[in-house]
Amino acid sequence: MRLLMLSWEYPPRVIGGIARHVYGLSRALAANGVKVDVITCEHPEAPPEDVDGNLSVYRVPVPPGNDFVHWVQNFNAASEAKVDELLKPANASRKKKAADNPVPQSEPTVIHAHDWLSGFAGKNLKHKHGLPLIATIHATEHGRNQGIHTDQQRYIHSIEWDLCYEAWRVICCSHYMKDEVAGVLEVPYDKLDVIPNGMDMSKFDFAFDVGQFKRWFARAEEKIVFFVGRMVPEKGVQVLIEAVPEILPAYNDVKFVIVGGGDRSHLVKLAEDLGVSHKVFFTGYVDDDTLLKLYRVADVAVYPSLYEPFGIVALEAMAARVPVIVTDVGGLREVVDHGVTGLSAWADNPDALAWAILQILRNPYSAKMMAENAYRKVAEQFSWERIAEQTADVYERVWSECLASDWGGGTDGKRMARSPRESRP
Repeated sequence: MRLLMLSWEYPPRVIGGIARHVYGLSRALAANGVKVDVITCEHPEAPPEDVDGNLSVYRVPVPPGNDFVHWVQNFNAASEAKVDELLKPANASRKKKAADNPVPQSEPTVIHAHDWLSGFAGKNLKHKHGLPLIATIHATEHGRNQGIHTDQQRYIHSIEWDLCYEAWRVICCSHYMKDEVAGVLEVPYDKLDVIPNGMDMSKFDFAFDVGQFKRWFARAEEKIVFFVGRMVPEKGVQVLIEAVPEILPAYNDVKFVIVGGGDRSHLVKLAEDLGVSHKVFFTGYVDDDTLLKLYRVADVAVYPSLYEPFGIVALEAMAARVPVIVTDVGGLREVVDHGVTGLSAWADNPDALAWAILQILRNPYSAKMMAENAYRKVAEQFSWERIAEQTADVYERVWSECLASDWGGGTDGKRMARSPRESRP
């Protein structure tokens, strides 16, 4: 099986959760015998090509665009050109065999596009090379914005719809997202698969000077309430800051460490207006090494999202044995069991969030028990090895169905499909 995976972000280029998902999935698939080619965007701190066994990462240069949408189109054009280059030997082999066989043979190969940002390339490559397309929808434009309100949002929404239409199957990270994709993007239920995000728990197993590192962010006697995510309204950082004035009178030895890139000026002003800026530390973007250490020194991780398809950061906190608090939205409800593996608070409610944080800070024993339960849940249900096996099953199903179908494509106009008896993945 050969996999062509398209993603606009891949470490060290990390914008959101897609990078960590594609990184973990691609490595686990490669370790399981799948030949994986990841096509992603260039990054100044990474080589244009990185080959490690079955895993090859190609980082393509992208010309600047007039705006973000234009840049995405340029990225897709560059990704498509790179895949064309990678498939040249296979195409030449097909044409050579076509003289004796009216149906060109092909190694089992599928295209996997992540979100609308790779939709153009995924669709074009599907039809150009006659290969089945699989899509993972990590979030929808409708969900991110609580509706479609602008021309750009309508445009992105239409690309999401088209990608799901073109895909043989669509993968969602939670049952919540399955319902959303089915309703918002009009995808039939029987075309959708639910496969959660995974977690490499071993990345938290390392030694460092905890006390010295913590002093960069808080005093020794202060507990750290930790958040990591983008500085956008849907992540709910503003709700966390609004909860701080309710927490400090009851528990003053605490520091709120907020990690993430993006414009945070409105959040800084909110903390100043509420008189709590001395207790809130905005770090901005941090590298992975610093982020992993922050998980290790945190006393509670809080994710007060207003919209969250899954919440891979919650898994990270659970894998690091940090007590976790989430809101009762989206996929977070499927990850955290209230009172068992963490606490769940009402969304967009500073009072409820303050209550949950105080419960963790005041009850360290029960917090530790929930953290241990959460750790075991991640180990049992969210290992990348397990997620890769589930995803590989989807690839194999799609390839088998494709062989048995009348669907075809390719530049030579011949059908790719054939009887399952003639070839198996």
